[in-house]
Amino acid sequence: MNQDATQDQAHMARALALAARGLYTTDPNPRVGCVVVREGAVLGEGWHVRAGEAHAEVLALRAAGPGARGATVYVTLEPCSHTGRTAPCADALIDAGVARVVCGSSDPNPKVAGAGIALLRAAGISVSVGVLEPATRDLNVGFFSRFERGRPFVRLKLAMSLDARTAPASGAPVWISGEAARADVQEWRARSGAILTGAGTVRSDDPRLDVRLAYGSWVRQPLRVLLDPMLSCATGAKLFAAEGALVFAAPDAPARTDGSARVERLPRAAGGLDLHAVIARLTELEVNELLVECGPRLAGAFILSGLVDEFVLYIAPTLLGADAAPLLHVSGLKLPAFDIKDVQRIGPDLRLILLPKKS
Repeated sequence: MNQDATQDQAHMARALALAARGLYTTDPNPRVGCVVVREGAVLGEGWHVRAGEAHAEVLALRAAGPGARGATVYVTLEPCSHTGRTAPCADALIDAGVARVVCGSSDPNPKVAGAGIALLRAAGISVSVGVLEPATRDLNVGFFSRFERGRPFVRLKLAMSLDARTAPASGAPVWISGEAARADVQEWRARSGAILTGAGTVRSDDPRLDVRLAYGSWVRQPLRVLLDPMLSCATGAKLFAAEGALVFAAPDAPARTDGSARVERLPRAAGGLDLHAVIARLTELEVNELLVECGPRLAGAFILSGLVDEFVLYIAPTLLGADAAPLLHVSGLKLPAFDIKDVQRIGPDLRLILLPKKS
């Protein structure tokens, strides 16, 4: 690798580190970082903080000031070329007189999709694309999934004992995972556009499904989604304590006249609601990453539907016995096998990140 390529990777790595600062706040926009460099010196840095506010390129150019003229700009994602809630970043780069732009990846959004790169090149700016692209895509896995596959990136979070059980035979709610693992779950929730559960979990555990992390003085709460085909959950459940929950119900469910949640009707499927219709609706709502926290039946349904992209599995060093509730209710001969992406100890527990093996 020559020196120029090494420098490109080093500056892009810094841009990615900046982009990651927006991990919990930019949704539904991508996480983007930017570095302005001239003659080896960093003149300005920026990252996108939240939707509707200045993009990374604008903040970095603002920090660089007049020194941006003739500089090289490293940005993790192709600069936007359309006017949304902010002006096009490609225009800002052209107006600043930069000489070169290095992009981690092109933008999968069809409103951009190469148009930003074309604008820069038409203005005489040299453009390189693909530096540390896998890391850029991984940081924005849901954003790329929504535009390239037409659906969010779906994570299924599960917690179990050593004997793959999730609750004692008595049915009493207990914490399987330790405090450190529960804090870790908060970070998965925080990066998600929506958190989904089923009616059985609400009735047995009464979860809040909120995020209890603060990012400075601002907290972004993901959309709380409940699959409740017959609207059987009490409107006093903790899930409904704050405004904005979304309940998906079957067409034949009774009318709900009270409560703070929004109710939408979706088609039925065997055993519950059509999960593909659920995912399609969440895509329309611009959900990039969906975190599913649910009981064994709904978890099994997601797996059998082929909708799970990644498993987050916590294993506690305890035993619950054969009569305890199982991790999953699934059967069949074509259940997925997995690749282990990551293993970490989280307090007394283990956390496995698993990817379904592609057939």
